[in-house]
Amino acid sequence: MDLILWRHAEAENAPEGGDDLSRPLTSKGERQAMRMAAWLDRHLPEGTRVLVSPSRRTQQTVAPLGRKFKLRDELTPEASLEDIFTLLKWHPETGPQLKGPVLLVGHQPYLGNIVSQLLGMNEGACAVRKGAVWWLRTRVRDGQVQTVLLTVACPELISRSWDDRS
Repeated sequence: MDLILWRHAEAENAPEGGDDLSRPLTSKGERQAMRMAAWLDRHLPEGTRVLVSPSRRTQQTVAPLGRKFKLRDELTPEASLEDIFTLLKWHPETGPQLKGPVLLVGHQPYLGNIVSQLLGMNEGACAVRKGAVWWLRTRVRDGQVQTVLLTVACPELISRSWDDRS
């Protein structure tokens, strides 16, 4: 199973007493989302399931990808790793029970905690930048579940070639 983690792009700060889930992307965040969506569109396999936090900023981040997605309450900013692994049908000892790639569009700190746990790092050791994608692959080798990091991509380092597409 490939698990692709995409942190929402840069968002406006919440006004005093404002609703965190309704924060929109900044103009920089919109550019980040477009750049990463173009990159992902070139690399994601057909049939990738796309699961998205119900926050406005994650929905705006995934929109330029142009693929169907499902909003999942289990992916709010306060989500626990247990809730997310249950959603993904992922068991710590046996790995994922589902086949096929999954793109999860969500928030810190849980995205970094997923990376840390699956790659055997100390909890909280991994920070995922705004707009960045971490692509993980889980496999079974010699009866052992292994997760490997395929790539990390951030919008600042992705080619601007999407700007030239018309």
